[in-house]
Amino acid sequence: MSALMWTIIGLLLLAKGGYRLFQVPQGQLLLVGAAFAVGSLKSLFVLDPSAKRAIDRILLFQDGTCLGAVYSVKTWILVLCMMSMGVILRSYLPVMLLCFLLLTIGWALLFSSRLVWRAWWTRR
Repeated sequence: MSALMWTIIGLLLLAKGGYRLFQVPQGQLLLVGAAFAVGSLKSLFVLDPSAKRAIDRILLFQDGTCLGAVYSVKTWILVLCMMSMGVILRSYLPVMLLCFLLLTIGWALLFSSRLVWRAWWTRR
């Protein structure tokens, strides 16, 4: 479920960023390239360590554990803060910057989901 959650949220953010990309007046290709480059760095240096901690935490659980227990309370609070910031920023950021952020974060989540999928594949 964790891998699926990272993948779906990443794809949804990429779709939202892609939709807003049509509202960007020019430089779409440069914007997408920069977003994917920064997203890859975010994935490798920020989200991959988080995914590894989540995998370690999941492997300690017995079957039938609640999905909410997959992440610590601190992580869930961080997720809620990030979601709230996303809602707020949508109202105030220029479309080009919003598009960049959505593509960057979506790609980072999707790219880091590979670790969770790999752990699931090897453990099944």
